[in-house]
Formats: sequence, structure tokens, C-alpha cells
Amino acid sequence: MDYILALDQGTTSSRAILFDRAGRVAALAQQEFRQHFPQPGWVEHDAQEIWVSQLAVARECIRKMAVTQAGHTQAALNIVAIGITNQRETTVLWDRQTGRPMAPAIVWQDRRTAARCDQLRARGHAKRIQQKTGLVLDAYFSGTKLEWLLDHVPGARARAERGELAFGTIDSWLIWNLTGGRVHATDASNASRTLLFNLRTLQWDDELLALLHVPRSVLPQVLPSSGVLGETEAALFGAPIRIAGVAGDQQAATFGQACFAPGMAKNTYGTGCFMLMNTGTAAVPSRNQLLTTVGWQGPAGAAGDQARHHRQATAYSTAYCLEGSVFMAGATIQWLRDGLQMIASADEVEALAASVPDTGDVYLVPAFAGLGAPDWDGHARGTLIGMTRGTTRAHIARAALESIALQVADMFGAMARDAGFALKELRVDGGACRNNLLMQMQADFLGVPVVRPQVTETTALGAAYLAGLATGFWSGADEITAQWAVERRFEPAVADALRSAKLARWRQAVARSRAWAP
Repeated sequence: MDYILALDQGTTSSRAILFDRAGRVAALAQQEFRQHFPQPGWVEHDAQEIWVSQLAVARECIRKMAVTQAGHTQAALNIVAIGITNQRETTVLWDRQTGRPMAPAIVWQDRRTAARCDQLRARGHAKRIQQKTGLVLDAYFSGTKLEWLLDHVPGARARAERGELAFGTIDSWLIWNLTGGRVHATDASNASRTLLFNLRTLQWDDELLALLHVPRSVLPQVLPSSGVLGETEAALFGAPIRIAGVAGDQQAATFGQACFAPGMAKNTYGTGCFMLMNTGTAAVPSRNQLLTTVGWQGPAGAAGDQARHHRQATAYSTAYCLEGSVFMAGATIQWLRDGLQMIASADEVEALAASVPDTGDVYLVPAFAGLGAPDWDGHARGTLIGMTRGTTRAHIARAALESIALQVADMFGAMARDAGFALKELRVDGGACRNNLLMQMQADFLGVPVVRPQVTETTALGAAYLAGLATGFWSGADEITAQWAVERRFEPAVADALRSAKLARWRQAVARSRAWAP
């Protein structure tokens, strides 16, 4: 039997999933890895631990499928290609000769370069950066993280200028290791998250490189999201396997949700929340503090350019998206579990929150790492407000769930204003989308249906689709669209007046969190 292997390297775990031709999960393996918080506002990963965990789950996934097929009349297990999707802005700097990281990876949640962003903003660079990259100037992105590493790791800048070091987001780090150091590459979706990539030219930008003092020699080659870019070392899996798909996790999820037409949108509920809307082959500038980003470069027709749909798969087009990013979604529930020890497991939050009819006017603004879209306030701090003597842990749990849906509602409104039309539905995925109470809250706060697909592993599925299209495993966008199916549809169940009052009260709470900035 033929399969595509998707490597889904996330913020808290590494996963591997085998997909069959119907887009169904055939085998899955997952392994968590450690989170490091060396200083307030700092978040780090051990890049070597990420590689070891990702390789381990890939081998485990293949082994599981081989055991399942043993003794049956099926053909031998055949991995046609590998697709990679990854936590995006997390930054790794490594030695080209030894392949060893020069320092811990700086995670996308890390805020250590917020002051540097403030400095660049004060010097008037924010508008130019946004014009070129489509991004808001923020510590979230990897450009200032890379600059920090070059300036703070002893000898790093001099070695980088001599061409001895390599930079990459996690996709590049995995590709390097999978190919035994033969390929140093990324794709346009990941490159567009660095503050160094020009959305119009689709190339690294010399002006931005100079602004952040980044030598071009450390940068990976930018390749299409769907296309064969190399083969794995034979020793890793017993035979070489083509690496044929790469995309940042949120772009991959958008592809996996079959959001191929302009105006189609999805939201992923993971560690954070990330809403993307396909804008087709046009990079639409945001007027409402959203991001303009590359969705993917792939076979023509998957970019919302329907006129090109039937051209050869080797004809590539670029899809662009508008994106809103919420930093704390599933991580908010982890905080209830690990920080407050209010619940023993994340699965308990739905029942606890459902045990009360409302929050009792309690609001949690989970600005533990600042606020993302549409506020973009790196100095805001987590705020729990509205408590009385009657407040219980159930009210706080419900407020935590509501905070996720309310942050998404803010993004949804900003996206509709940028698009110039009302979005008719929201497709959802990610682990927290299985929480029915949260999904109903989401529909209520948005005022439009929330649609959950049968396959919610859409991030990994998107990477698999990109790899499968490049290798002929799937024929095109039509076949992928036909595989997408609804599992449940959540309809809004509150009056417009109540929804408006709720959103207004939420914005009051957000204002309080922003007022706490030093």
C-alpha cells in the first residue's frame, strides 16, 4: 500500500502521520518535548531534542503501519513522499560543519526582542517593513530572533559572515537533518514569516537584511511548498524517501481544509489560534492589524487562480492569505492545568465550564505573551477581572474557554473589514476544536456557522497533500476538495444584541490588560 508520511513538528510535540489516498489517517505517533523558560518572557526549545523526537515518531509511525499490515495480503508498505509542516517563527542557528545548534532555539512565543522592535518602530521602520513583508513589526517573527542570536552567541556573527553557520526555522532544521546536511532550504510560506522576505519579489530582501544585520550566507534557499526538494538519508528509514512538501503549520492547515478559493477561511485551535483567509494570487495589505502572508506555492489552481486549474502540475502559482494570530489558546488551558492546577487534564475543562451557565461577568485576557492580532501589544499582560465572592473555578474555566473564542471573534471581525465582505462560515481544526462547548461559543460570538471536518488533522494533511500533489499521489485540487467532508456544523444560538454586548464587555477587559504595561 502507498502512503504519504507527514511530519508535523509543533510547539509542544512532534508528530508523524501516515495518510492513504483517501486522505484518511492510517497511523499516528506523537511525542512531547521539553519547554524551557530561562527568564520571564523567554521561551526556548532544544533543537536537537526536536530532531530526535521527530525522527523517533516517524519511525514509530512506519513501524505501526508495518505491524498492522503484517500477515495480510496487502502490498508492502511504500512511503511515496514526505511532507513537512512546522511551528513557524521558531529560530535555529547551527554549525554547517558539525550540524550542532549554536544555542537553544528561540520559540515564536519568546518576547526577548520586544525592546528591539520598539527601537525599530521608534526609528520609523515599521511601515517600510510592513510594506515589504506584510508583517507587523513584532518580536513574534524570526528576524529579530536571528539578529539576537548573532549578537549574543559568542563568535556567531563573525562565523556567520564567513559562511560557517546556517539559519532556519524548524522546517529547514528538519530538512537539513533528514538529508544529512545536503539540503539547506525552506519554502515561501515559512520564509514569509521572518521579516526578511519580500512578498512582491518572493526573495530575501537586501534592505531588510541590512536593517537587521543578517548576512545572506546564513539563509536557506527558498523552494516551492509543493515540489521535490531532496531525499532522506537511506539509513534513516531503510531507503531514501523524497521530501516533496513543506509549509508552515497554519498555511498547511489552510491547504488541508481545502480553502482554495478566495474568501475561504479556517481557524486552527492549537497552542495559539491562527485564522487564515485565502486572498488568491493577490497579496492584500491589511488595514486592521492583520498579517499578509504567503499561503503556499504549489500546483496552479490551488492558489485561488481558477483559470490555471487545469495546467500541468509543474506550473506553480503563489497563494496569499490574510492572517490573524492569537498567542494563547490551548496554552491557556495548559495554564489552568499546570499553572493554577485547577484541572488535572485539559479534557476536564469542558465539563467544568459547562457546569455553570455563564462566567458571572468574569473575563480572562490571556495576554501572558502579549497580545497578537488585532491589538499587537507585546507589553500587555494576563488579566483576570470581574471576580466576586461568588466566583468559582468553574466560572474561571468558562472564562478561559470564552477568552479563546473572543480573541478569534476579534480576528474574524478585522478579517471581514479587510476583505470588504462578511465571511459566511469558519472552518476549524486543531486539538481544541473537539471541544463542543468551545465551538458553540465560537459560533455564538461570530454570528456565523462553525464547521468541523471529519478529518481534524488538517495541518499534517495539508503537508501530505502538498507532497502528494508534487509526486502524483493526488491529481489536483478537485480531488482534494472532494475528500473534505463535514463532521459537525455549529450554528449561532444567541441574539445579535447579546453578542454585541458580550464583545463590547470583552474589549473593556482587553483595555485593562493593555493598561498594565510598564
